[in-house]
Amino acid sequence: MEKALHADSASPLYRQLMQRIRADIASGVYPVHSRIPTEAELGESYHVSRVTVRKALAELTREGLLRRMQGKGTYVCAPRLKSNLREITSFHEACLMMGCTPGTKVISAQILPAEEDVRQSLSLTEEECVEIVRLRLADDEPVMLETNRFAPRYAGLLREDLNGSLYHLLSRQGIEAASGMHEISLCYATAQQAKILEVDPGTALLQLNQVIYDQHGAPLHTSHQVIRGDRFTFRI
Repeated sequence: MEKALHADSASPLYRQLMQRIRADIASGVYPVHSRIPTEAELGESYHVSRVTVRKALAELTREGLLRRMQGKGTYVCAPRLKSNLREITSFHEACLMMGCTPGTKVISAQILPAEEDVRQSLSLTEEECVEIVRLRLADDEPVMLETNRFAPRYAGLLREDLNGSLYHLLSRQGIEAASGMHEISLCYATAQQAKILEVDPGTALLQLNQVIYDQHGAPLHTSHQVIRGDRFTFRI
């Protein structure tokens, strides 16, 4: 394929370059997780300025196709995971539906004092709650840092293998996650979150707060999720 772009085209050069890079990703020239050529190399290959290359890469990064890692280069992202907030779907199931391999790293699992907002959300009379903090991965890439809190009666979860779906564990006890209330907002990665999610501090992240209810309408758990927007999309 001819590398040179068409300066006389109605389409700006940076958009033409975006299309070329998209095509190369789709055809496997640049596989998922591979590093694409540098700005200088792309500029030389396509006979365009660094400014044009930089704009094309910035747009593709914004779209979630590429990920720029400071000091390392620009890499091809895996397809974004999708979750429909109208349905209660576990991260594990969302990964499998997208053809990704789900993974989990348990950061902490303990009984601790329940904050007032958790007590209200779960209608707790007790002073404590079960807290499970996990890093969720797709194809070994960090996607989400989640904190789930349950009433003390679910302390049995702490004796289970927490590397899979919590909903699967609950389902074995006849408990189903049936509905939920959701609040989505934007936040910026703290130094600790950035280290865990492998992003730069200050990176914009999605923040999802949920109260999930069981099949009888009783509060089941609260969930606080900090999510890489370049790897996850919500449908409302």
